[in-house]
Amino acid sequence: MELYDNNPTINFDKEQVEENRQGDVFFKEQMLKKGAGSHKKFYIESYGCQMNFSDSEIVAAILSDMGYEPTRDMEQSDLILVNTCSIREKAEDTVRKRLRVFDKLKLQRPGMLVGVLGCMAERMKSALLEEEKLVDIVLGPDAYRDLPNLIATAEDGDKGINVFLSREETYSDINPVRLDNNGVSAFVTIMRGCDNMCSFCVVPFTRGRERSRDLYSILAECTELLGRGYKEVTLLGQNVDSYKWKNPENDSTVDFADLLEAVALLNPGLRVRFSTSHPKDISDKVLHTMAAHENICKYIHLPVQSGSSKVLKKMNRTYDREWYMHKMDRIREIMPDCAVSSDIICGFCTETEEDHQDTLSIMQFSDYSMSYMFFYSERPGTLAARKFEDDIPEEIKKRRLEEVIRLQNQLSYQHNLRDIGKTFKVLVEKVSKRSQEELAGRNSQNKMIVFPKGDTKIGDYVYVKVTDCTQATLKGELV
Repeated sequence: MELYDNNPTINFDKEQVEENRQGDVFFKEQMLKKGAGSHKKFYIESYGCQMNFSDSEIVAAILSDMGYEPTRDMEQSDLILVNTCSIREKAEDTVRKRLRVFDKLKLQRPGMLVGVLGCMAERMKSALLEEEKLVDIVLGPDAYRDLPNLIATAEDGDKGINVFLSREETYSDINPVRLDNNGVSAFVTIMRGCDNMCSFCVVPFTRGRERSRDLYSILAECTELLGRGYKEVTLLGQNVDSYKWKNPENDSTVDFADLLEAVALLNPGLRVRFSTSHPKDISDKVLHTMAAHENICKYIHLPVQSGSSKVLKKMNRTYDREWYMHKMDRIREIMPDCAVSSDIICGFCTETEEDHQDTLSIMQFSDYSMSYMFFYSERPGTLAARKFEDDIPEEIKKRRLEEVIRLQNQLSYQHNLRDIGKTFKVLVEKVSKRSQEELAGRNSQNKMIVFPKGDTKIGDYVYVKVTDCTQATLKGELV
């Protein structure tokens, strides 16, 4: 492909990409030497963000190299792993309930091991082993390579724990095993960690500092997915827009816009999405790169968290209300057809009714296509937990959240109504849940469209004219 020689900013070559594509051979050999789980089965559940689901695929690759096979039947598994989220208390409560189920199962199946992975493991560390007596393994998100050793330790009757954070680990040499996928879309992690230190957020403490994966290994993974028939990749990171990698060939710095363009140029039939963006880092260069390439989806997840400048300052979001609104104007100016979604927290420390109204008004201004909405949940160890009183009563938090949800439902429905009569290019992803005679796929703006199957099959690109909608879904017919 010509792109390897035609991008002077990035300056990479086919040989380097292929070398990285094969770079996990040594790692696989070492895993096989450390212990064979031949004919053993593992079962894994993932909670939280897309990064956790992507990490589970890395864990699956490590287990596969040990000889383990994945199973959907946890009762038949030799190893149960739960990949956890700590961003809200409710997420941790959900995991604890699942551990109760695994505890009972383990008592019925001697020799079964249970492990807790991810952010909750990192945050709670040894407390998990003390509180959850039947948990055998606790493994943080930067320590997955140590899983073979911890399994061996647990099989010998001891508890296995490794929650050390890394400043270098990116797992760039591990080829993920795609779990529960449709063969059409795949996650590709490009960076790990977060340096933003928002006062409410536990992620910097559970995921560590930012570090970016090398460009060659990312392109190699995308190239391999293309070769296997995948049509879409989602580039993942706690903050993808802060991606930066120094090219050792010419000492130049590859930023997120450069990476985005490099992936888009691999093949015009490969759709490219990304998540998540911090508003401070979504540069004009990124926006112009998105606008220049048809296969980079016109959709940005841009969490606002609050519409109040006072609350944003307490959250340490590094922008204020007016700055965010200007960024929204800039997105519309460069990409008028771009859809934007958001994260919103209700009832953060000291939030007044006026602050709440500011959030409602910025939602209307931004015209979000959808949002993830929550009321504030204090997380131990965060700056907010140390410095601010969680002073908003829960009933007020819930009432404000209900108002935010109600407004977002209205915005989403109006957003979809405006699409009636338009024709979109759709990547077919699955059979509709409602009917075997209908298929479903997303357009560039990340909206799900359902339409009669006809002669279309999963993995096809089709053009669909929207004829109707609900709050969450567009309905259409093949053009």
